[in-house]
Amino acid sequence: MVRAYPERVTIRDVGPRDGLQPEAPVAVDERIRLVHALQDAGVAHIEVAAFVSPKAVPAMAGAAEVVAGIARRAGTTYAALVPNAKGAELALAAGVDELTVTISASETYNQRNVKMSTAESEAAIAAIVALADHADVPVDAVISCAFGSPYEGELAPAGVVALARRLEAAGVATTTYADTTGMATPRRIDDLVDALAGEVDRVGLHLHDTRGAALVNAYAALERGIARFDTSVGGLGGSPFAHGAGGNLATESLVAVLDDLEVATGIDLERLIAAAALVGELVGRPLASGVANHGPRTRLAAPRP
Repeated sequence: MVRAYPERVTIRDVGPRDGLQPEAPVAVDERIRLVHALQDAGVAHIEVAAFVSPKAVPAMAGAAEVVAGIARRAGTTYAALVPNAKGAELALAAGVDELTVTISASETYNQRNVKMSTAESEAAIAAIVALADHADVPVDAVISCAFGSPYEGELAPAGVVALARRLEAAGVATTTYADTTGMATPRRIDDLVDALAGEVDRVGLHLHDTRGAALVNAYAALERGIARFDTSVGGLGGSPFAHGAGGNLATESLVAVLDDLEVATGIDLERLIAAAALVGELVGRPLASGVANHGPRTRLAAPRP
């Protein structure tokens, strides 16, 4: 059977931010070391930090120091999450290449996550876009709970897309739909793409593996033409504001499948697995990622003595 996939997929590894954010704080120099390991593996888009209050998110303290300490590689985009205009000003002053902002399609989750209504978050994003435009830096809007809310249940895809359209009108460059608590299924991926009327050029997905469906959801999205994904090396991550939120889709898991499908990513899988091993060292526990633990399917087992 002949299937059509994108010729190339763009992966934004969010491990240094989303992956480490819920963990015990990791030293700035070790976070920089992780960024270097990812770029050495060929990851050309990395979310490196969050410019948030260190009191609220201790693991993200020292964001400016992380950005300043990176030995930048040409052709690599270094992104940072910002919650408000103050965070945007700090991130822009640090010299990031992209700002990511979050807003939830779930009103209750938005209140718990950023202590604002969705309407207030829309206004805050518009202010961030104005600052970013002045610095000629693009903004990616990540829409949380795009496939359902842990508090409100099902959310209509049309309403989620309507929110994205308002953000686009406010000036965001791209939109990423996030499966914050792992409620997506291939059917729900189809529903979203149908609501988008097939317009997926500026669309990305941020998938969590709470229910073990992240990889199959990514495959379903590939079949519908989506070619941009957020993933986290080692499969770390999760929201502290949503009970049961699991880790992100592991970068190495997606790359292993894309390699087998002959879809280009520009990422060296063996070096990426080495970066995942570093993540395991930094958090001090084994990773759930099967590819990180067992390698790609082509790696032969060592002969028994």
